[in-house]
Amino acid sequence: MENTKYCQTPVGMIGISEYQNSITKLFFCRSHIFRRSDSQETPVLKEAARQLAEYFSGRRKVFSLPLSPEGTEYQKNIWAVLRDIPYGETRTYKQVAQAAGRPGSCRAVGTACHRNPIAILIPCHRVIGSNGGLVGYAVGLEIKKTLLDLEKCNHNLEVLE
Repeated sequence: MENTKYCQTPVGMIGISEYQNSITKLFFCRSHIFRRSDSQETPVLKEAARQLAEYFSGRRKVFSLPLSPEGTEYQKNIWAVLRDIPYGETRTYKQVAQAAGRPGSCRAVGTACHRNPIAILIPCHRVIGSNGGLVGYAVGLEIKKTLLDLEKCNHNLEVLE
């Protein structure tokens, strides 16, 4: 059974789901049906909520959670590249495609970012247009900008491990 925990954050209510001790989804409740269920708060969900709170306070720059996103092999490859983008930095769709070994697949990178089931933890918000502009974010550019601004402001703060 998949369990889900809901957390209030500076970007709104977020749901975090886990199955078999691994995070499977992180979603913004404005784009999903928000429902309280019979879910059990598991140690993984409790830890994910703690790490997200630290992230939003600027004290966590790297997440250390087990992740199991569902997607194609190509998408999983892109999501792995996204996890390597350092906190407070950005990459273009082209740079992500090149890092994934598929330099001509910028549009497919955009699709993989859009279908990222574990937003924030897999930081697709760190991917920008070739001109440095903010383009594409499944839940809106305002949230993308908020996340990037948060990271920019907190880039030099002490990190929690």
